[in-house]
Amino acid sequence: MNKITWYTLIVLLCTLALVGCSTNEEAAIKNEREISENAEKSLSLLFSFPSSTLDPHYDWMGVRAGIAETLVKINEELEIEPWLAESYEQVNDNTWEFTIRDHVTFHDGTKVDGEAVKASFERLLEVNDSVNSMLKIESIEAEGQTVTFQTEETFPAFLSELVHTNASIVKVDMDDMTEQPIATGPFKVKSFTPESKVELERYEEYWDGAANLDKVNITFNSDANVRALSLQSNEVDIAYHLPPEALEPIESSDDLRVESVPSLRAHFVLYNQSKPLLQDQNVRKALDLITNRPVMVDEIMSGHATAATGPFNPDFAFASQNDPEEYDPEQAKELLNDAGFEMNENGILEKDGEPLSLTIATYQGRPELPLMAQYLQAEASSIGIQLDIVTIENIDSYLFEQQDEWDLVTYSNLTAPRGDGGYFLNVAYLPDGSLNPGQIDITELNELTEQINQTIDQEKREDLQQQAVEIIQKEVPQSFILHPHIIVGVNERVTNWEPGSEEYYLITNEMDVKE
Repeated sequence: MNKITWYTLIVLLCTLALVGCSTNEEAAIKNEREISENAEKSLSLLFSFPSSTLDPHYDWMGVRAGIAETLVKINEELEIEPWLAESYEQVNDNTWEFTIRDHVTFHDGTKVDGEAVKASFERLLEVNDSVNSMLKIESIEAEGQTVTFQTEETFPAFLSELVHTNASIVKVDMDDMTEQPIATGPFKVKSFTPESKVELERYEEYWDGAANLDKVNITFNSDANVRALSLQSNEVDIAYHLPPEALEPIESSDDLRVESVPSLRAHFVLYNQSKPLLQDQNVRKALDLITNRPVMVDEIMSGHATAATGPFNPDFAFASQNDPEEYDPEQAKELLNDAGFEMNENGILEKDGEPLSLTIATYQGRPELPLMAQYLQAEASSIGIQLDIVTIENIDSYLFEQQDEWDLVTYSNLTAPRGDGGYFLNVAYLPDGSLNPGQIDITELNELTEQINQTIDQEKREDLQQQAVEIIQKEVPQSFILHPHIIVGVNERVTNWEPGSEEYYLITNEMDVKE
């Protein structure tokens, strides 16, 4: 074989080798791409309050987990908007008509129409007495995609009460509502271990577009520090209700972030007005003036709270537009002098020989509340008030059943959980209100609340609720301190998601992860 032939053969062999390498590399890239495209996207969320059932008519997790949905919802601006309902109309004082979206299906593919919605509400009213009482529904009629509710009385807050997660729409002819409800959300239940874990998988035919995620795992742990550590060790992607003292390593991490949003809850001091001393507005106002809201926000809540100007989250249209009451111990002393108290030789305020001594109750269920009680104790002492702290395990029964034993309490309530102020005005201020252990009874406020209960026009309703807040600020039946933030730790791989103040819609079809 001559030199040219050898040379040609060598070139040919090298060329074949290069082609083979190129082909193998291309095949590897193609295989890697196919693996990446076929890889399932999953997310894990760790929550604080465990669920013993997934029945949406009993438990909140149905909506929170993206399993179930309601006719209407609260949006990011804390306004009510349609959800499963395409539209709604208040026909008259007692009649509400909803048009259900035409292409909604349950997780088994069954179409959701007016009859399905009616059946769901009939089951809800049968199994959940508290929601039955709350909704005041007299009758329900369905035709095609329309469902019509008749209430027992004029009930303008009916729409906001439908935001309640227990008002979810479910398929009622199912055997296992507790562990595997059939509803309408972007995810359906794969498995459920009560008070431990929920495994979810995407519902491909979801009416608002299939979810970006294939799977979601939700676990529960009541220990806030464990939740924080689980996020730091990458065991979970999202961890709810983190303690402020555990945030530093999360905030300093390049892979994690902290989301902190004002909640719909208020922390406040409630005054027991069955006590003659606290029936004096000057005394209540004086105690309000020694409440240093900025200090409590910064030192007790580590900045993860918003100073309160009244009962409602400041983002609500019906909330107070005023600034928080300023800390002013000197004015507090003047008001107590006006109330007949004078400082004795021991630095204690007294009246008719009796020292100004009060008992403040608190509870550990929300760990910041005892700290607020301790702070108030120190401030009260500085102006001559003796404030004794008692820590109670079952605070609600104590406040109602042992009213003679407490004067003040550091308390906490959701004040507008469904986007309307009428709820709190009714339960916390009317004499027979279920959240009125302080026996608040303000005639002007009672009359205004009854007017709100009959007012349909939304703008007028919001104006009346603002007037109610002004009365509360003037009369000081409580000292609203702050709105605690919902503190959530998030892995940076999570995209298209942030927590909301309402704390209802944790898992959505839009949330995604970076792989």
